Amino acid sequence: MSALREITLTENPDGWWTATDEATGAVSQGPTRTEALANLDDAIELLVNEEAGRTPTEDELRELGIDPEENESGELPDVLQ
Repeated sequence: MSALREITLTENPDGWWTATDEATGAVSQGPTRTEALANLDDAIELLVNEEAGRTPTEDELRELGIDPEENESGELPDVLQ
């Protein structure tokens, strides 16, 4: 049995739904309540498994058109922050 979670669902003016897990601060959206909640489950799973926020690989940077050798500052480009 899973633990109870406090979740806030908000219908946005554009008709999309936002789901927020109050304990973790994870937020997700979807065109329906069901999809917003399913997306939130995925986001929480990533947080729990510590897969979120990892440093991109050099191959992933190249796929985005970023040459890792030219990134002298060591900082992530805006698109990855």
